[in-house]
Amino acid sequence: MIQNTLKDLRTAIIAFVVFSAFLGLAYPYAITGIAQAVFHRQANGSLVSVNGHDVGSSLVGQNFSSPAYFHPRPSAAGTNGYDASASSGSNLGPSSQVLATRVAGDVETIRQENGRPADAKVPVDAVTASGSGLDPHISPAYAALQVARVAKARGATEGDVRTLVAKYTDGSTFGVLGEPRVNVLRLNIALDAEYGAPAAAAEAAP
Repeated sequence: MIQNTLKDLRTAIIAFVVFSAFLGLAYPYAITGIAQAVFHRQANGSLVSVNGHDVGSSLVGQNFSSPAYFHPRPSAAGTNGYDASASSGSNLGPSSQVLATRVAGDVETIRQENGRPADAKVPVDAVTASGSGLDPHISPAYAALQVARVAKARGATEGDVRTLVAKYTDGSTFGVLGEPRVNVLRLNIALDAEYGAPAAAAEAAP
């Protein structure tokens, strides 16, 4: 009986050591090495740099409120939104009066900011947060809504700004997955590169 117990204990210890070494050390190190070699930028957070300084990630949304920048989707991540350490949606459903009131207010604000008439339609992503609260993209329709405002603030033509929007619009993945989308951070960095950072920006320029 004691011999069987010791044998089972020895087998368990050997299995623990072997699997810990393989699954806890060898496998993670191998996958990390492959990721660094093949997908180096993605494995390190898809960081975006300007003049050698990291200004954000192309996969994490951040807030822009100056009229000279394209604005992102609303965010429910954290107390004031856009908190990468508190990724979350609002968890408010279609029947929520709180959500309905906020959306109605945001629709009116967006119309006023972009010089649109009171009955102008507003893209849904302009007034609804993503499930993570950190979606880095907006729809081409929401970007198009903002072109005139950004062009005026930058002293640029709407055609030139539309050209930049088109450049930073990604199509569906593999041509079939997802919808076309515009990366807000990359587009705003391109605006600064083309026209310079606006002196009166409401937030720090990237």
